[in-house]
Amino acid sequence: MATLSIQHPIDLRSDTVTKPSVPMREAMAAAEVGDDQYGEDPTVRRLEETVAALFGYPDAMFVPTGVMANHIGIRLQVAPGEEVICDADAHIVAHENGGLAAHAGIQTRTLPSTRGLLDPAALAAMIRVGDRYTVGTRALEVENTHNRGGGAVYPIDTLREIRALADSFNLGVHLDGARIWNAHKASGVPLKDYGAIGHTMSVCMSKGLGAPAGSLVLLPPDRSEEARALRRRLGGSMRQVGILAAGAQYALENNLDRLSQDHENATRIAAALRAAGASVREPETNIVLVDVDDAPNVAKECFALGVRISPFGPKLLRIVTHLDVSAQDCDTAADVVSSVLMQSPERG
Repeated sequence: MATLSIQHPIDLRSDTVTKPSVPMREAMAAAEVGDDQYGEDPTVRRLEETVAALFGYPDAMFVPTGVMANHIGIRLQVAPGEEVICDADAHIVAHENGGLAAHAGIQTRTLPSTRGLLDPAALAAMIRVGDRYTVGTRALEVENTHNRGGGAVYPIDTLREIRALADSFNLGVHLDGARIWNAHKASGVPLKDYGAIGHTMSVCMSKGLGAPAGSLVLLPPDRSEEARALRRRLGGSMRQVGILAAGAQYALENNLDRLSQDHENATRIAAALRAAGASVREPETNIVLVDVDDAPNVAKECFALGVRISPFGPKLLRIVTHLDVSAQDCDTAADVVSSVLMQSPERG
């Protein structure tokens, strides 16, 4: 295979690989800090209040990871021995190491969906009231955008149907909004409209927005103390964490509007791969899924040529655009992936 000229490695494995910019680092270095365990870090409180207001919640809590944010949000609604219903490819099922079961005794009950987006009618058929003989459903979980669905965006009307369904059964709703910022930019739906869907919600600052770490869990009324006690029990309480919160605040103020560039770059990659004959699923946001015969081998060959992408299954590749890759980087990456696919045995 001819070696393509790569000026620098191009990392498209995830939007979590971004590095803080110089201005972000300056904001972090200048952050006013205190002991967040005592509620005395002003930079953390500013971030929590800002994000809570954006989504229309009374409070938010800064945590180290999105996994912890999801765990706390669901645990506020579901007790040990009860169940939460989600789609079969949900992040809480596929990528959180069984944490709900291992740490909380919560059962996840799943159903297949298209692109990770639950159908309200199919969801309704899954709900169990519960009695001494059967496990009762206590919450529904939705993910927007959907990771394994290729960055799929829920229509807001579908989310409202799911919330109405939950209300009719007196169930909670948790919205995994790790990439809700991408959904917002792609759909134009106001953040408060998304916030109105969940009784709890998680949002991530270290994916498309590009902060080095941190997520927030958005909290219902009168649950802040309980949530903070749970965060401590899970080992997530931190001290002078305003240094990280300042990076997240900078990301929110400076990197939200530019997410549309990532979406355009994903579309650019998809079009180039499709023109080369690849089987590409149309991206809605910043995630491109490509069906191949041997995903691990394709990813390995691309890595050797300076392009990092993720095998997302035996026959599925994931390519994720983000603020650290330019349109030119994406064109180069598409050329490399196309070259590898053209040289693969099944194409020969």
